[in-house]
Amino acid sequence: MRPHRARRVSHDRWVIPYADFVTLLFAFFTALYAVTAMDASRLPSMAEGMRAAIGADAVEPTAVAGTVPPANAEAVAPPPVQPDPASRELPDVREALARELGDDLAAGRLELIEDRRGLVLAIPEAFSFETGSAELSGVAAALMARVAGVLKALPNAVRIEGHTDDTPIHTPRFTSNWDLSTARATEVVAFFIAAGLTPDRLSAAGYSEYHPRSDNGTPEGRARNRRVDVVILNPATTASEEPAPSGRTTP
Repeated sequence: MRPHRARRVSHDRWVIPYADFVTLLFAFFTALYAVTAMDASRLPSMAEGMRAAIGADAVEPTAVAGTVPPANAEAVAPPPVQPDPASRELPDVREALARELGDDLAAGRLELIEDRRGLVLAIPEAFSFETGSAELSGVAAALMARVAGVLKALPNAVRIEGHTDDTPIHTPRFTSNWDLSTARATEVVAFFIAAGLTPDRLSAAGYSEYHPRSDNGTPEGRARNRRVDVVILNPATTASEEPAPSGRTTP
């Protein structure tokens, strides 16, 4: 009789279920990576394929962020964008100025110029202030009133700039052309506020003789340089240079 051999017990049987478990983990994380790396528009079709493979019931698709809606889906129009009233196009503003102030422009009491800041209404000293003075004359007040009437209908910010020629000035009130140009600008600002323009739209600047428009070597050139510029700022200049009213701090 052949002697009975003792059955050999294997201590490595754990390897098989462990390998199966690791394989399942690998497949799971591979599927997760594929979902995150794939085109989001293919996600519904992949999910349908997985449901078919495991025999799950079909589920109504729900909206997924970033997916492309089906071609037969009803298009939903986005809400209309409300235009910024301060972004009124300069051609429209120019047309309004030319229409309302056409007589003054034709008579040379105003000059309309366009530059990178916006539209500029240049008012010569002869139609704004007496030489060496910062008080509006009667003729100038009537002209400024017509300008203010047009500006009130516009949403744009407005900067008033005072300019002089290079003739030195020294009076009991004005010690330099800086004083004179700044005083003229603030005088026009005060007039516009009294005429009904809201103060937060306005600003004032004095440039003395340092931004001439003509050669100061001739009387005609000096007369053209003595002016007040009413600058109707375009939206880009307003955004980059003018502080917003809400950003001002109170003491």
